[in-house]
Amino acid sequence: MNISILHALPTQKKLKPENANNLPFGDLFSDHMFVVDYEYPVGWINHRIVPYSPLSIDPAAMGIHYGQELFEGLKAYRRKDNKINLFRARDNFIRLNRSADRLCMPAIDIDDVMQGLKKLLMIDQDWIPSSPGTSLYIRPTMFATEPHLGVRPSKKYVFYVIICPVGAYYKEGLNPVKIYVEDIYARTFKGGTGDAKVGGNYAASLLAAEKAKDRGFTQVLWLDSCEHKYIEEVGTMNIFFVIGDEIITPPLDGNILPGITRDSTIKIAKKWGLKVKEQKLTIDEVVVAAKNGMLKEVFGTGTAAVISPVGLIHYKGEDVVIAGGKMGDLSQRLYDEIVGVQYGDRPDVYGWVECID
Repeated sequence: MNISILHALPTQKKLKPENANNLPFGDLFSDHMFVVDYEYPVGWINHRIVPYSPLSIDPAAMGIHYGQELFEGLKAYRRKDNKINLFRARDNFIRLNRSADRLCMPAIDIDDVMQGLKKLLMIDQDWIPSSPGTSLYIRPTMFATEPHLGVRPSKKYVFYVIICPVGAYYKEGLNPVKIYVEDIYARTFKGGTGDAKVGGNYAASLLAAEKAKDRGFTQVLWLDSCEHKYIEEVGTMNIFFVIGDEIITPPLDGNILPGITRDSTIKIAKKWGLKVKEQKLTIDEVVVAAKNGMLKEVFGTGTAAVISPVGLIHYKGEDVVIAGGKMGDLSQRLYDEIVGVQYGDRPDVYGWVECID
């Protein structure tokens, strides 16, 4: 695969953040982006790295009108020896292709995309922060670009990757977050797109998330759409409950995004000899477990926050305080292990890291 490279001119380059210890999440973007076009029946063409700039979109682009849009989120980390680690990037692109299949969009060639991503990282490597707790967030995106009004799959698409230096996703950092249990609205439903990483899922979650935020909560815990009792996931992460000596997380039943960090957490916990169950769990069971002292910890997992401890769950007017509102021992241990592997400070016995130097 040939990748054309057009370097940004000095006048196109941006000022890098002066304080790497106080990076926002998702507001600063590097100087370049990786872009590829798709045309049926030719396939993917015109692989290029160009200066970061607005995309030209036809007003009739089908992605705008009919929602053929998807994305991924992954990270790169600067090691102490200045090399760069990519964490489970290929797994993210495998998931991207599953999302594409669900929306009748073309699959990407993972090897080609990995080649383009690595070149992009090398060109903009000065944007990868080195301060503790910081990383480079990578956002691959695809949407339909064919100008046509009429419901059918598009024949043209654009795929691109943009990157941005980031700090903590939640303002709380590793301090426990407060979660509001949503029992009216639904994020997805059986047979829907809950297990695909598509923009529509997040659009459907915004109203409940804003209402929760107005009430002082960080995120929403979603329940099933039929009975509003079975726990599914938090708006931006999968969820785990430590009840007694068991770690329980909802199963991948089609409504839940198969998180990469979720999978990492399960594999690590099992390797440690801990009891992990993927099973249905009701919110009432969680409340009862909290009242009888069996609920030890609750934490979320996701690319952005890695491990996010939950200190309080609010359900039907009642606050359920978890682990005294502090980060639990298992949450901390999992965080330290995953982050240690990501930064190269701990051995990668799982085969998850690709090092770029």
